Amino acid sequence: MTTDARAINARLRIGETPTPEELAWFARGLASGDVTDAQAGAFAMAVCLRGLGEAGRVALTRAMRDSGKVLHWDLPGPVLDKHSTGGIGDCVSLVLAPALAACGAFVPMISGRGLGHTGGTLDKLESIPGFRTGLSEDQLRAQLRDTPCAIVSASAEIAPADRRLYLIRDVTGTVESIDLITASILSKKLAAGLEGLVLDVKVGSGAFMKTMDQADALARALVATAQGAGCMTTALITDMSQPLATAAGNALEVIEVMETLTGTSVNAALRDLTAALGGEALALGGLAADPQDGARRIEAALKTGKAAEMFGRMVAAQGGPSDFVDHWPDRLPSAPVQREVPCLRGGFVTAIDGALIGQAVVHLGGGRLRDGDRVNPSVGLADLAGIGEEIGPGLPLAIIHAASEADADAAARTVQAAFTMGDAAPVEPPLIHARIA
Repeated sequence: MTTDARAINARLRIGETPTPEELAWFARGLASGDVTDAQAGAFAMAVCLRGLGEAGRVALTRAMRDSGKVLHWDLPGPVLDKHSTGGIGDCVSLVLAPALAACGAFVPMISGRGLGHTGGTLDKLESIPGFRTGLSEDQLRAQLRDTPCAIVSASAEIAPADRRLYLIRDVTGTVESIDLITASILSKKLAAGLEGLVLDVKVGSGAFMKTMDQADALARALVATAQGAGCMTTALITDMSQPLATAAGNALEVIEVMETLTGTSVNAALRDLTAALGGEALALGGLAADPQDGARRIEAALKTGKAAEMFGRMVAAQGGPSDFVDHWPDRLPSAPVQREVPCLRGGFVTAIDGALIGQAVVHLGGGRLRDGDRVNPSVGLADLAGIGEEIGPGLPLAIIHAASEADADAAARTVQAAFTMGDAAPVEPPLIHARIA
């Protein structure tokens, strides 16, 4: 029987799951253009409303992975990676990739740019002068042989079906489907030829998943689907009720990364989450006896400076300054306007609206309001207060780094609206809420 998009969409509409062969055909059609935008939109809406089930998610993920190039490696160590579902001040990837490499792993980390109110790993790295994220496959392979970590953008050959379907989901209101989110995330990651993957599923005001039920459902779908597609995977559900770092903005987050890597001013939450995620990855790759042993190994790589050295090698290999680790304060851009945001009502910080914090950074120019916008790497927020912190009236909630006084004025109002103050100290949220394996 001939497969066609109309028949597949008709089956989905009545709640039937297409066969793996039909989903593979559909993914190839997305990549080739044989499936029209209208048919792709109908497919996305049908999946959003009816779902695919676990077997269907695995089949769609494999089909989208196989719609383009799938990398295979012959390296003297496990190929490992991490993916975060996105948050504010989440610069873990920049610390974790070199730490994993310092512990014996090979890390071809395919990352993304800012999405909505959340920051993007590639945008952060590109605040380093000369840093190139667009490597060819040959360049990526050559780099991993010499420097066992790279953080790069996906080439046009990686999961092209996902690239097309993602754009259609964005304009058809079908982004928030666990089946489609799962297939989108994993098709790109699994196309990198991974042997182990750790997932950081964020929950809270600064995350896409606002509740534990939502985060738990996504984490379980991701883990089950990745394992069903043949990749050893675990997930941590981690807190995003406040920014992870005390900075939000591209160069400002790189500063916090470098302070943590070099030990000049360690962010405890950033270090601890990096160790926890890295411990999971090392255990999956057989480089640690268990996640706790792996976490100790990651902490040692940070403490001894081996992770910082590896980060410097990666920066130099991808076109950045060869002396970045030693001279990063002189190499990063700075904004012309820097201003404190005063607290309007003294007391304890009881809640932070992370989405508002992210929106403030985007409107300062640190993210994109529309496709094609240029990102200003120097702007953002620094020294952000955290939940449980006591602040007197008029004392700073954060420091704005802006391109103009007008931008700083607007950002200050948004930041003040993001903070809720109370008279009693709240219970501070845990960094890690759950582990899914």
